[in-house]
Amino acid sequence: MNFFFDFERSELARAFDPPFRATQLYKSVYQRWLDNFELMTDIPRELRTSLAEQWNIQLPPVHRRFDSIDGTRRYLVRLEDGELAETVFIPESNRNTICISSQVGCALACTFCLTGQLGLTRNLTAGEILTQAMVAQRDNLSWDERDSFNIVMMGMGEPLHNYDNVMKSLRILHDEEGLNMSMSRITLSTAGMLPALERLAVEPLIPNLAISLTGATNTKRDTLMPINRKYPIEQLVDAVRRFPVKHRQRVTFEYVLMKGITDSPQDAHSLARLLRGLPAKVNLIPLNEAEELGYARPSDESVDRFRQILLDHRIDTFVRKNRGNDISAACGQLKKKWADTEIIPLR
Repeated sequence: MNFFFDFERSELARAFDPPFRATQLYKSVYQRWLDNFELMTDIPRELRTSLAEQWNIQLPPVHRRFDSIDGTRRYLVRLEDGELAETVFIPESNRNTICISSQVGCALACTFCLTGQLGLTRNLTAGEILTQAMVAQRDNLSWDERDSFNIVMMGMGEPLHNYDNVMKSLRILHDEEGLNMSMSRITLSTAGMLPALERLAVEPLIPNLAISLTGATNTKRDTLMPINRKYPIEQLVDAVRRFPVKHRQRVTFEYVLMKGITDSPQDAHSLARLLRGLPAKVNLIPLNEAEELGYARPSDESVDRFRQILLDHRIDTFVRKNRGNDISAACGQLKKKWADTEIIPLR
């Protein structure tokens, strides 16, 4: 059976006669939230029966949901082969954020990230990527609030390592007959897969860009993020300088602060020099500690000192608030923890 969410509307149009059935189905599934063909009364009954035999329009089930004391929710979404995709819903006062994964595991082996300890199991399909957002949307938002969320591709995996499926998922999310999401509501985070980053720069649809940096010199980054040995930091920054950024938009640089490793004043000055002249803002992420990692979170004083140095260099800098730490939903903590428990149905 075909997984409906893996298909762009143009692909469906080629499969149906007449082609306008594709638009009908997109509206029914994505905009009306229908998951049963019998409810699509604008489609002839015989065709509904045939469609039900060929197309799966059910969202993947939630294996387990974890609720944090701060309102954050972490989902283990069960895929058809039994693997799990991790998704996080982060409630905010003005707009909510849904963090989705692009892979099961990750091949990049960043030393400060629990996901990197898993290695890569497989890429997610386009449908497996985008339905994570739909699962979180429908479990947390009312019909009137259904559009009040952003998407960040900062979950498990390196999005540009799964380039074709990620871009296909973005096109489906953007489709005006689907979720109709503006690219300004979607942020893609990459550790610096340079050929794919250069390919992204010429796409007709480009999301907001975030660069996972964590280390402002090759010496630091080679140790913390092995991808830097293949694509050194100077090449990465040069690619960012050439990346098309809309007027008043900026590239986000994510920088994990680790006690005695990346949090010194010298590190801050090195980062400021590296980003000089770029349309950039910096998200500082004090390490979310885990017993499996050999690093410690810096003091609040160190974080404030680091931020002030960047501000003195006229670089807009923000400290990311720790969310969902008690349920292993915080940045760098996704590792399929506590998966071997009962299924928690959605409300």
